[in-house]
Amino acid sequence: MIASCGVVVGMVASCGSSDEEEPMAGLEGREFISSSVTGTPIPGGGPMRVEFGEDGTLNATAGCNTAFGGVDLSDGRVRTEQLAMTLIGCSEETAGADEWLNSLFAGEPEWELDGDELVLRTGETTVTLIDREVAEPDQPLVGTTWELRALISEDAITSSASITESGATLRIDEEGRVSGSAGCNNIMGSAQVDGSAVEFSPLATTRMNCSDEKNEVERAVLAVLSAGTVRTTIEADRMTVMSESGDGLEYVAQR
Repeated sequence: MIASCGVVVGMVASCGSSDEEEPMAGLEGREFISSSVTGTPIPGGGPMRVEFGEDGTLNATAGCNTAFGGVDLSDGRVRTEQLAMTLIGCSEETAGADEWLNSLFAGEPEWELDGDELVLRTGETTVTLIDREVAEPDQPLVGTTWELRALISEDAITSSASITESGATLRIDEEGRVSGSAGCNNIMGSAQVDGSAVEFSPLATTRMNCSDEKNEVERAVLAVLSAGTVRTTIEADRMTVMSESGDGLEYVAQR
């Protein structure tokens, strides 16, 4: 899913009207990722990601900020209403990606959907995109080794070098055995998996001494994994584990 939170500014306006909108013809609720671009390339290489909401909205990014707002797909064209855009700092390589995205939608590209392939065409540029679930299929919860990337609280999602470098991992095998690291010590135990719900048994850990940074990560990890039943959400190679308290963990599948 494409994030669209943060400070926003106006981006592209067109004459599209919600009163004229037609059904989204199989695009609603789907996300697409660019596989090729002919014409003007995406600065930084992209990829472009575009998500069509079931409420007639669009979220899109070309590798830097995210644009979002209403969309009209009638007459085979993508007509955006007043799109807003996040304002985050981007790398030098992707500095022109927002302008590229702006130009694409300003051209009201023609769109064509064929199964899992979506093509957007303007006079200068053709973008071929593939359904995200095909291009980046969801990794299985069981049997995958997950590496910690962020800590989630009710107020913020925190990622840092200390979190990544802690080496915290989580793995549940086909027999329900749990292994990995909480950031300092190794963990072991068992879990019952019921769809997206996971209930961990009390986890055992080794007893090593570690730095304050690793100990802080470990406390956060164990607090979530010891909180009874947690809910998992997997999208492509990322997994979010959330406790009922609103605290959570964000993992990425080990490659």
